[in-house]
Amino acid sequence: MLTTSLLLGLASAALAQNPPLTPPPVVAPTAVAAPPPEIPDSLKSTYPATPLVSKTFAYPSGIPYKVDTDDELVRGRQWGYNMCNSTTQNQDALCQTMMVNSLDDFCIWGPPEPDSEVASTEGEMVAWCTNPSHGTRLIPKDSLYGVQFMRTPDYIQVSGFINQSRINLKHGDFGGEMDPHGADLRGNPLGGLVYSNAWSHGNNNSYQQVIEWHNFIGSDYFCVKACDPAGPNAQHFCEHVYDRIGCLYNAPANVQNGTFESCLGDNQDYPGIYTDSAGVVQTFSQPPESLGPITSFPYTPRTPASSSCTQYQSSVIYAALDNVTVSGDPTSTSGSPSETGASGRPQTAAGAKPTSGGIRNGVSFVAALVAFLSLLFV
Repeated sequence: MLTTSLLLGLASAALAQNPPLTPPPVVAPTAVAAPPPEIPDSLKSTYPATPLVSKTFAYPSGIPYKVDTDDELVRGRQWGYNMCNSTTQNQDALCQTMMVNSLDDFCIWGPPEPDSEVASTEGEMVAWCTNPSHGTRLIPKDSLYGVQFMRTPDYIQVSGFINQSRINLKHGDFGGEMDPHGADLRGNPLGGLVYSNAWSHGNNNSYQQVIEWHNFIGSDYFCVKACDPAGPNAQHFCEHVYDRIGCLYNAPANVQNGTFESCLGDNQDYPGIYTDSAGVVQTFSQPPESLGPITSFPYTPRTPASSSCTQYQSSVIYAALDNVTVSGDPTSTSGSPSETGASGRPQTAAGAKPTSGGIRNGVSFVAALVAFLSLLFV
């Protein structure tokens, strides 16, 4: 049996060949302010102090970087920004300020990321436009199949057929509504603004903020209506409570696939208001989603008459879109996604686990060696 002195000698020899690692010097950590505690959703508020429809900004000098700064509310922070110009003009722009001016100069809301559905991205929608001077994304070439612009006494309206997958909306999605209200009064998209020069008396460089508007898109069809800010019935013509019944009932139009025209027109009936067979004016009550799909309606909406229509060639009025393509087209000019993702959402990676080190490795080695020799010579 090995003596204690022999075991200690062997251990000393092992230490001489495998000395323990010297621990690094202790460095005092730099003081870092603790982040504010995360507020549980159950304790967060829903409604902002100022609803979106009550926020007004002169164009362009009065527009802030972000209109919605209520980050602590339930739906979180505004996805994009409102201060849009030539520096933000690209196919990854997150501009949430859009224009509705004319047949050749309008925008619609569309998702920031491909293959999205309206129901899950309505709060994040960004502007997709036909004119490259607004600091937004552009509707890609050959996406519009027929468009009608109509000016009425109380509103302007653009309706049309579109390949919605080319502005990131999932093919076959039935879509939904964007408006400046939303269930929490922050609008959809959050902080989304609309401007127009339609009431500037011929000065196309003078824009007014449109307070009441709505935009429906889905099933490869869209409509966007901007109500005259000075009109006494703007909130009625641009109603926002019939989000389940689409363009046909909210913005009826006589748009034709393959035709691009600008018209004058009569006002429609207020959305949801109709006259029944007995001549009594009625108000349609939209059933809740919990009752399932809406399969029948008590009325057919009246399509307002149009006149003084002028037709155009799409290749002429949308010439600015000729070089705008999407992934999969023969030649694509859209930018590739950045490291933070095409939408700007950070791609979060799991933190690396710290490795063990220092003197612990040396101690472990010696302890294992002593234990091994003890068993070997018992």
